[in-house]
This record gives sequence, C-alpha cells and structure tokens, in this order.
Amino acid sequence: MQIIQCKVERIEVLTDIIKRITLIPETPLNFIAGQYLQVVMGENDKRPFSIANAPRMDGTIELHIGAEPGNQYAGQVLEKMLTDKVVSVEGGSGEAFLSTPNTQATILLAGGTGFSYALSILEQLLSKPLVAPVLLYWGTRTITDMYAFEKLSSIAQQHPLFTFIPVVEVPAEDWAGKTGWVHQAVLNDIQDLSTYRVYVAGRFEMAKVVRDDFTKQGLPATCLFGDAYAFI
Repeated sequence: MQIIQCKVERIEVLTDIIKRITLIPETPLNFIAGQYLQVVMGENDKRPFSIANAPRMDGTIELHIGAEPGNQYAGQVLEKMLTDKVVSVEGGSGEAFLSTPNTQATILLAGGTGFSYALSILEQLLSKPLVAPVLLYWGTRTITDMYAFEKLSSIAQQHPLFTFIPVVEVPAEDWAGKTGWVHQAVLNDIQDLSTYRVYVAGRFEMAKVVRDDFTKQGLPATCLFGDAYAFI
C-alpha cells in the first residue's frame, strides 16, 4: 500500500483531550467512507486512526484524535504533527466501510472518538437524498465530551430520515435525554434488528457486547460492520 506524505494544515481543539487535524496529501489518498489510515511513525510502527470524513473534492483528510494524559500512542502522533507539520500516512485500510446500495435502514453506533468513523459514513450517506432511515447513536461520558452535538442536531433538522440519539453516562441535572450504555439505548429502542445494518466503532469490549446482544435481537451477522471484528 502506498505511503503518502501529508501537510498538517490545521490542528483544532474539540475538547480537553480531542483534537481535529486537517491533512493535505501531496497525492490523492484513495479511500471509502468508513476506512482508516495509518500514521507512519517508523518502519515497523504504524498507528491507525479513523478518517472522519467522506472523500472530498479537495482531497483533504480529517482526523479526530483523542489523547488523554498518559496516552503516548496517540500523544506522540499529535506531538509529531505539531512539531514537523508533515506526516506520512498509509491507507485507506479496513473492511468495515460503507456498503451499497443504501436502501436499508442504518444504525451508526459510536462510543467516544469512534464518532469519527460514524461521521465519515454519515457524510457519505447524506451526499445523496436518503431513501431509508439513518440513526446515529453516540455515547460519551458527559455531554461536554459530545463535541459535535450542535452540528448533529442541526443536520437532523435538515434531513427528516436522519435521527441523532445522544447518550451520556454521567448526565447533568438538567439532562433529559438517554443515559447509560449507548448500545443498550439501541436495544431499548428497537426490539427487532433483523431489517437493519449496523456500523459500530468504539472500544473492543463494546464491539464484542454489541455483536453478542444485537445478534440475539435479530441482527444478521452479515449486517454488522466494524474494524474491531477483524480482531475479536
């Protein structure tokens, strides 16, 4: 797979620990919505991050990288980007990309920064008029961690077939939305998953529970997509 050098065009703060990075590749990076790239840190050190956008005419690439204190794996990548202003990447990688046709009801299930994977697929789905429902369930610890809350709420107002369902683990006193585990919110809302396809991104532990619980509730195994399933 080709390694491409990218200019680090912009690094923006999304939360206390999450940054949005905009990359400009020197040659086009070919990928499908839902794939990831690997940042090349060394000959045998390539670190994967979901691409947070659908393919764009200008070729730019967006990443959402979370690096809490002590997370050297992501923190070293951010440090390199800040210092060098260029980075080499390899991609697109992964088999959990958006499948076609888009005529089946779709659930995008994201935990934390797994949202970047869901956002890529959502952008691609919204590039044409929706013909089937799309539901985005996004779970974060607090509502403050849900950095695209306003954007997604606005998108939902513009697209009648798109529904945004935020789920928080630690709600504020005035929070009237869903709480707890994000995958449980799906199970509570939809008793029969047999007609859906599901794209999931989050911790491996969450992905395993989703696979176990969603298939019990009728989801065909062939309609469940996530990079984690290549490893668990």
